[in-house]
Amino acid sequence: MNPTDLKIAVVGSGAVGCYYGGLLAHAGCDVRFLMRADLATVQERGLTIHTHGETVEVPKVAAFGTTAEIGPVDIVLIAVKTTTNGALDELVPPLLGEKTALLTLQNGLGNEEFLATRWGEERVMGGLCFVCLNRTAPGVIDHFDAGSISIGEFHRPVSDRVREIVAAFARAGIESRAVENLVTERWRKLLWNIPFNGLSIAAHGATVADVLADDGLRKVARELMDEALDAARRLGHEIPDAFADHQIDRSYAMKRYKPSSMIDWQEGRPVEVEAIWGEPWRQGAGVGASMPRLEMLYHLLRRITA
Repeated sequence: MNPTDLKIAVVGSGAVGCYYGGLLAHAGCDVRFLMRADLATVQERGLTIHTHGETVEVPKVAAFGTTAEIGPVDIVLIAVKTTTNGALDELVPPLLGEKTALLTLQNGLGNEEFLATRWGEERVMGGLCFVCLNRTAPGVIDHFDAGSISIGEFHRPVSDRVREIVAAFARAGIESRAVENLVTERWRKLLWNIPFNGLSIAAHGATVADVLADDGLRKVARELMDEALDAARRLGHEIPDAFADHQIDRSYAMKRYKPSSMIDWQEGRPVEVEAIWGEPWRQGAGVGASMPRLEMLYHLLRRITA
């Protein structure tokens, strides 16, 4: 299938959904967005993506208020927060055709399992988004750094449909790759999300630059990475120490970037505490990993964000 022939629905049209969905639409894909608060604005003005010093305008956007209006598609990009997964029970069914794939772009662990128990493991794929961006106004996305995406099947090797989707992202100018072990990639992303998303809240609104500039916080961030590395290895995911060093080094370019969990907390929205901190701690502890810093951070975040 030609990548532009894919019919794609975006469920969760926040920063992540609008960024990737907007670039796919700009590249000629048939992308349909489920929107609520921004619906009227986006229908009138389209999407605006500020990226790498340029502005990408998507003036005509297929935005809808319900998934019933969208109808069956080839791929559903799931970009809602894990805290609202319960809503998917009503949102997903109208989008399903015989071969519809569900591609979750969510953070943390347990997302593919959630989808598989409801709509079958054979539909489920995962995407790991390594990107710094924020939604700054209705229909407006500011992209600060990175932007790559890694896509894999859930408990299966790379398939033709994964290659088609990777090709669609590449055509849209997004660095993309197919991965054999999706769960390993999730742990690789957690090496950044656990410390930087978590410390941004625990340190009362610390940006990435704030964490890196503070000797104590930077040390704790690296120690949290070490705990996650140990847990991942005990679970069969070999990630070298050098990857953690790389995550620290690459973060300097993000400057005063506000991680998404910190923004959710500051704006009074639910934070994905269980997916990003709770489940990794539970899985690691279950195989004998010592994770005192993550355990403490998890319980602090539960309290702070309650």
